[in-house]
Amino acid sequence: MDFDFTGPHSGPMETFESLVRAEFSPENTYLNTASNGLLPARTVTALHRAVRLRAEGRPLGSLYEDVEAVRASFARLAGVPVERVATGASVAEYGALIAASLPAGAEVLTAEADFSSLVNPFHVRADLTVRVVPLERLAESVRPGTALVAVSAAQSADGRLADLPAVRAAARAHGARVYVDASQSAGWLPVDPDGHDFLAAVGFKWLMGPHGATFFVAPGAGDGFGGLTPLLAGWSAGERPWDSCYGPVTELAHAVRRFDVSPGLFSYAGLRASLELIEELGADAVHAHDVALADRFRKGLDSLGHEPVPAPGSAIVSVPGLGCRQGELSAAGIEVSDRAGNLRAAFHLYNTAADVDRLLDVLAG
Repeated sequence: MDFDFTGPHSGPMETFESLVRAEFSPENTYLNTASNGLLPARTVTALHRAVRLRAEGRPLGSLYEDVEAVRASFARLAGVPVERVATGASVAEYGALIAASLPAGAEVLTAEADFSSLVNPFHVRADLTVRVVPLERLAESVRPGTALVAVSAAQSADGRLADLPAVRAAARAHGARVYVDASQSAGWLPVDPDGHDFLAAVGFKWLMGPHGATFFVAPGAGDGFGGLTPLLAGWSAGERPWDSCYGPVTELAHAVRRFDVSPGLFSYAGLRASLELIEELGADAVHAHDVALADRFRKGLDSLGHEPVPAPGSAIVSVPGLGCRQGELSAAGIEVSDRAGNLRAAFHLYNTAADVDRLLDVLAG
């Protein structure tokens, strides 16, 4: 694939282009990051190196160092102290911790058709009240007695963005906490460190890592860890993990790391390289690039007489009624998703204007 980035090819743009060219060589038009991000070349190299360590019986200390490097990298992207970041395997496990912390009868406010890994942990507790409202009405629906608002920053099905400042303001006014799932936004949409109490994000979509790693941000020790109990704590949640391998963990980590789950080392070896690339490119540059491509697609859809789901400022574009063409597009070498009958295209740093135009050309055919 030829990378024909738009904009002047000098200075920062040239650096962005050259870095991307060095890392990606997709064999098709890949517009499906909302399902899985592509792995950079450096990530593939890091994974091979990690696998060889295991295969050859060499010490694995460097792989544990990768976990801490990844934790620090995500903390920088999220704009929070590293002491507030835990690492695990899934968003659902952290939602379960939050659900377990709520008293019986507590009200949890969620958006209609939000992703199941976010909302389901609250539904399986029969003694909680889960109230579901349209995304656009989330902030105005916070009321006295609401204990928690749980919402995805970007909706998986159609890319709509939650108005997190409004949600946060409403929650504060009523004494509620906010739990944000950033799985469809972390990596392209800057994170507001003040926009949530709790935040979770998987590493295999816009962060372009392997499957098996998830981040969790929670209040620190000074705020009582947000009232959470480390129900999943094992040896890795100890203040000194290697001294916490036998019997009860007598001293949990003094930081949010007490909510760590034993790490899938290969995942973090790869993710370290992926996050380094995002930091080299710059979060703001990635955001501008992704949204510009999404806007180009929206404009092209308008010329074809199609109206996408309104989601201004999102890198995800969802087109009602066109999901049925996903198979046809895949056969033509264009990877998108069919979500709830919508064609979902997701634009990330390795995509180009040529990718957008090719998708539009096939849709027009």
